[in-house]
Amino acid sequence: MHDVFISYRTGDGDKSATTIETNLRERFGEGKIFRASSSIKPGEHYPAKLLDAVRHSTAVIAVIGPDWSSSPRLHDENDWVRRELAEAFACGIHVIPVLDGRRTERLKAAALPPELCRLADLQSLPLDASDARSQLERIGDLLTELVPALKASDRRATQSPESGSVANSIDEVSGGTGVQSRDITGDVGTVVKDNRGPVHTGKGDINSHTFSGDGATYIAGDNKGAIRHRFGDRREREDGDR
Repeated sequence: MHDVFISYRTGDGDKSATTIETNLRERFGEGKIFRASSSIKPGEHYPAKLLDAVRHSTAVIAVIGPDWSSSPRLHDENDWVRRELAEAFACGIHVIPVLDGRRTERLKAAALPPELCRLADLQSLPLDASDARSQLERIGDLLTELVPALKASDRRATQSPESGSVANSIDEVSGGTGVQSRDITGDVGTVVKDNRGPVHTGKGDINSHTFSGDGATYIAGDNKGAIRHRFGDRREREDGDR
């Protein structure tokens, strides 16, 4: 079942409800978020599916638009928005009011049906286009605290520098050099395979020299003795001495 139910009224907060759903799906994955328009499949029994999703959710996000509380539909006992939230309160589910846009004011109990008066006393979160990114992140952060299943599937936590781990994103590399790094602490091991050039994993400069042909000599460091070379066949050397 879904962990988070998004309640909204068509024409008054439905666009923001879609934005919230998209953001949460990207962060927590598929199957975690319920929004009626995208979660109820054609042919499914709408009333049963809707109320069942509310009952099995851990948190309900109530998207409150500027005309939400003044809508005559809210005072109809058969209004689905009213029934969703009333069901959430009856089941003891955590409800988070999200105020959509700058024009939306905090709810007043006097303007609400009796079973929804609690909404006016709940701490709400804003959602405004001017700062939507950080506010959407805040909604997601709050949900990770309320819903353990979401915390376990939070993709941002695995990408965060504070997570203390780095996932490898480099597959097999051929014909070139691949480097992936972040902050590294502790010892580092180096594996060299099929190397055809100089490799240096310590401190200091690396010096590389290539020699070809007969009689190549290379001396590194201080030389404190004589160096003598003889090249060619021994008989050739003796004939040359005559």
